[in-house]
Amino acid sequence: MTEIAVLGTGIMGAPMARNLLSAGFGVRVWNRTTEKALPLAGEGAAVADSPGEAASGADFLLTMLADADAVAEAASGGAIDSLAEGAVWIQTSTVGVEGNERLARLAADRGVRFVDAPVLGTREPAEQGQLVVLASGPGDAEERCAPVFNAVGAKHLWLGEAGAGSRLKLVVNNWITGLLGLLGETISLARATGVDPRSFLETIQGGPLDAPYAQSKGGMMIQGEYPPSFTSDLARKDVGLVMDAARSGGLEPAIAEAVARYFDGAIEDGHGGEDMAAVIEGIARS
Repeated sequence: MTEIAVLGTGIMGAPMARNLLSAGFGVRVWNRTTEKALPLAGEGAAVADSPGEAASGADFLLTMLADADAVAEAASGGAIDSLAEGAVWIQTSTVGVEGNERLARLAADRGVRFVDAPVLGTREPAEQGQLVVLASGPGDAEERCAPVFNAVGAKHLWLGEAGAGSRLKLVVNNWITGLLGLLGETISLARATGVDPRSFLETIQGGPLDAPYAQSKGGMMIQGEYPPSFTSDLARKDVGLVMDAARSGGLEPAIAEAVARYFDGAIEDGHGGEDMAAVIEGIARS
């Protein structure tokens, strides 16, 4: 049986681990807060006390943690050195350009094959195995990784050398968070001008101006309830990575900067652990 060590069992990592179990992989899991990993034991996963224990003899290492620092700490804390010979590290966290380069160097220094594979999707697509995997790395690794990608995602794109996946993820995230910021401004504008914001959603629904995010996240904004599918804390982290990449490329990311300020306001008001639709709370206080 192919063994996979999954480091990180939060909103995304836990359902990914479940889908790997359903696909017939042997799965060992580790999470900094062990309690978050324990429910997976009842579904067939082995819960480890350390990254090294989870990765011991594993054929794949899959990381889904908050940021590059967390990934580097877990991977270098015994996980990389414990893998089976010839194992592949599939790095699915969103870590940005510099973070990906740092992790790739860490893998190279330890002689581990590294696949940069951030995913598109939030809690629901992760639970349904409908993520989109933006994979990049050694060309001969694609075929080997495909069964893992198929277990957690609806499709995967193979984009070339490691780093291409992370760069594309930032481009997509800029679109997502920019859309959220504009959606929050639009709903706030409706309220400020005496327009029922539900009328806005009804007007665009089903037409060329519509988007699934507008309906789902707009509904949450109007209700003022934000059960987390992807948290504001993590979205703010991603906006920061977008701004870093833009500036490195000689761009001034004015829209991303505005969205970052909105998220900062929402987080300061206590919405960091709530869904990223709570960005509207930062708009309300700005």
